[in-house]
Amino acid sequence: MCPLRTIHFDCRGNKIRLPMSTCGGYSGKEKMADVPRTGGVSMANCEMPGLGQALAARLAAGVLLGLALACAPALAGAQAALTPEQRDYVQRRGEVALCVDPDWVPFESVNARGEHEGIAADLLRLVSERTGVVFRLVPTRDWDESLVASKEGRCQALSFLNKTPAREEWLLFTEPIFNDSNVFITREEHAFIDDPASLTGESIVFPSGTAMEERVRSEYPNLRVLTTASEREALDMVQDRKADMTMRSLIIAAYTIKKEGLFNLKIAGRLPNYANNLRIGVVKDAPELRDVLDAGVAAITPQERGQIVNRHVSINVQTGTDMALVVKLGLVFACVIGLALFWNYKLKKYNAELRRLSQTDLLTDLPNRRCLMAAFGAEMERAGRYARPFAVLMLDIDHFKAVNDRHGHLAGDRFLIAFARLLRENIRHCDMAGRWGGEEFLVLCPETDGERAALLAERIRLAVAGHDFGTGEPHTVSIGVSASLSGDTGDALLSRADEALYRSKQTGRDRVCVL
Repeated sequence: MCPLRTIHFDCRGNKIRLPMSTCGGYSGKEKMADVPRTGGVSMANCEMPGLGQALAARLAAGVLLGLALACAPALAGAQAALTPEQRDYVQRRGEVALCVDPDWVPFESVNARGEHEGIAADLLRLVSERTGVVFRLVPTRDWDESLVASKEGRCQALSFLNKTPAREEWLLFTEPIFNDSNVFITREEHAFIDDPASLTGESIVFPSGTAMEERVRSEYPNLRVLTTASEREALDMVQDRKADMTMRSLIIAAYTIKKEGLFNLKIAGRLPNYANNLRIGVVKDAPELRDVLDAGVAAITPQERGQIVNRHVSINVQTGTDMALVVKLGLVFACVIGLALFWNYKLKKYNAELRRLSQTDLLTDLPNRRCLMAAFGAEMERAGRYARPFAVLMLDIDHFKAVNDRHGHLAGDRFLIAFARLLRENIRHCDMAGRWGGEEFLVLCPETDGERAALLAERIRLAVAGHDFGTGEPHTVSIGVSASLSGDTGDALLSRADEALYRSKQTGRDRVCVL
């Protein structure tokens, strides 16, 4: 039996007592066949025997510590919006037994001291601080044992997993606490992959038997699928030009490329319309607990998620001993500083891409709804404060379901990509177009009154009606327009635009209606 120590997160984020276990030999298995795993790896080192090596190691540690401290702003966030009944439930509930995956770096792991660490651990810490829920870690050997423990009732929550029909038989799920794309990995010289269906004569390599291999074989027959026995072999084949690309989780791809120094590889695109939506799982007899944790998840900001990712997708530089390698002390210093600057440059590039992806619709590459709402709130505040005009356009593609039904979902995806490109080409530089959901889009028009917004909407309508989307059929769009009024609220403005769109649809489609 493994002795436990309880995790205690107080509401102010003060002292934490971390889990401890004397059990060793953790060996995790993949949560999902299409999300590869990576364990601890190390980079090549600049080495020097004797005193020079020790001095070089201390300098390297100092340089990298300084960079880390300079790039690590503190997290801050608001308390979860709990009802009085939910706060009372948290007080009465007591500790919540938690099972995790002990070996899924960098998402989560249990270290040699029995401590839960990684991206999931930091996110759960924020949920705990903002709800008052106290988690008690239940040690397990691997992810399979964590699932069994959850089914048997030995733990009431699972930390970081996708929702599937099989798991819904015994679990309730929060909203996603973290989203992660599946990305293509290629050599540096390969072009960006905008649409994998447009590639010809290229090969993609997977470890055999993964769900992503099955999906690519089914949906992208234009790609030649190769298989290997392991993730590492797949990366080696891309490096050695034996395959054009492979596919991994975005977070794990960035982590592996940096940790192993595979800087001749890059992230070259995403698989459209498919992401890992990782959630907290709660046993079915505790819906109140699920609702409380959902409130904690909602209190985490995108900036906090980005900072947590930055903290864990990092590089560890290790020093080694090679008595045959004799170099001058100055060369060692130059090597360490050069590597630190180079890795920091790469890290900034990947972090910028992570921030962009968190605000971008995966299929159309337009701003997503979260990004649109942030920009909408800022424009409403500016329009109200300075009495400036502001208008919104709400668009809905007419009969889009028929495109999917007649031509298939891949053709529907290509249609949406083309529609988004057409939308970008026909708005002004000061406007912002984004995907509102499904086949609905929203355009924010600052410094624009209702009359000029209607003219812009008509230009978009005509552009869509005259465009060839490759289906052999004409296509149209219905548009609702509304401009802000004195004392207006954001909800009122969006409600009028939605009502205007509804009237456009009801009065025959392919038209612009202004309210």
